[in-house]
Amino acid sequence: MKTIAVSNRKSIGQGQPTYIIAEIGINHNGSLEIAKKLIDEAAAAGCDAVKFQKRTPELCTPKDQWHLQRDTPWGRMTYINYRHKVELGYDEYAAIDQHCRDKNIDWFASCWDEPSVDFMEQFNPGVYKFASASLTDYALIEKVKATGKPYILSTGMSAMHEIESAIEKFGIDNLMVAHSTSAYPCPPAELNLKMIHTLQELYPQTPIGYSGHETGLATTLSAVVMGAYFVERHFTLDRAMWGSDHAASVEPQGMHKLVRDIRDIETAMGDGIKRVYESEMGVLKRLRRVITPQQEELKPLA
Repeated sequence: MKTIAVSNRKSIGQGQPTYIIAEIGINHNGSLEIAKKLIDEAAAAGCDAVKFQKRTPELCTPKDQWHLQRDTPWGRMTYINYRHKVELGYDEYAAIDQHCRDKNIDWFASCWDEPSVDFMEQFNPGVYKFASASLTDYALIEKVKATGKPYILSTGMSAMHEIESAIEKFGIDNLMVAHSTSAYPCPPAELNLKMIHTLQELYPQTPIGYSGHETGLATTLSAVVMGAYFVERHFTLDRAMWGSDHAASVEPQGMHKLVRDIRDIETAMGDGIKRVYESEMGVLKRLRRVITPQQEELKPLA
């Protein structure tokens, strides 16, 4: 199993703590103030990273959608104008970069087009993420691979042959793979968490993770127990906020609980070597009717 450095502080892979990503995406609703609040809350919860999404609207919005009217918090406008409204520019990302440094938390982005990769390279991210929609976008994957940075392929809305084709074409160098199902929110019956094991068996040298869009936390915790080396959940200040991703996102209180429970799981997993702990000795002496000679001589282990 490879261990891949994604920043000067953190790595993903065997022997590393689960890398926990709070997916801000576009839940900032175009507001730097909201973005900073989300970073603050993610850092306070103990997340390892926050992730954004970066698009060039004219390249990522189908032309037949450009002039459709949409009700937004800024009033009624065309869809292409709305897409511009929720994009952050250089000044905002420079402020985000500094704010994340101040909060000692990693940040990176999913780029949806090649100019967005050039844009993000100005901030030298330690890793890139591909949205599930981009798994078949070979030109975009090639662009990111040329940066030499590690990258995460998310596998929602993808058939198995599409996943295999992308990995066969681009290899496993610097690669991490996230199991995902692209429904928002995703019903438990469609999460298919056993795919984590399938991907681990197919690509044993590659760190496999989980990107979840379900409601609740239990299934994400299950992914960690199943061996996910990184997990990602959409993150919001309030699920009732306006926007397409808020309803399938985790609020700050839930993120605190998720991080706490993941760290408890990591501690509880142990090393698989059976031992008698000092905390058990009193119970052993009170409750065990037959004590073997070996137990008589047993020295408790801390």
